[in-house]
Amino acid sequence: MQLRRLFLLFLATLMMGCSTMKPADFADARPKFVLEDYFAGRTKAWGLFQDRFGNVKRQFTVDISGDWNGERLVLNEHFLYSDGETDQRVWTIRKRPDGRYEGTAKDVIGAADGESAGNALNWGYVMDLKVGDGTLRVSFDDWMFLQPDDVVINRAKVKKWGIEIGEVTLFFKKSTET
Repeated sequence: MQLRRLFLLFLATLMMGCSTMKPADFADARPKFVLEDYFAGRTKAWGLFQDRFGNVKRQFTVDISGDWNGERLVLNEHFLYSDGETDQRVWTIRKRPDGRYEGTAKDVIGAADGESAGNALNWGYVMDLKVGDGTLRVSFDDWMFLQPDDVVINRAKVKKWGIEIGEVTLFFKKSTET
């Protein structure tokens, strides 16, 4: 009987530790992050991918040009990896009437769904991630946080079959160049 109580207490403690963040948790956080305002123009990013054990597997930089026409934001991302490999991704993002965001890219399955509040934006999407000569279908739980001085911190959990396989960390800085 005592063992059963201990097990139930352990299980309850474990479940309480599994709560997930929601954009609404950051509604009062400042500065306010408006995706289409931040990414209009030129932005630079620095990032890395860590496997589920915390080992850094890849480092990269990204040059981004964004065009906001009042209805859609097109982000043209040019990646340069530390091993010399390059890649490009073009996102087309629309702000929906309910204030959420919907984004598409060639390697994204369906559409990314995003919600913003305060200084935070949370994206969820499935992507065919290029790995070597092939692709791996993974899901992203992607969080962006606007900081003072036009810096955005981005952390994305990467999962396959619901199991975390790694994490991407990025830092974005608005370019002062026109």
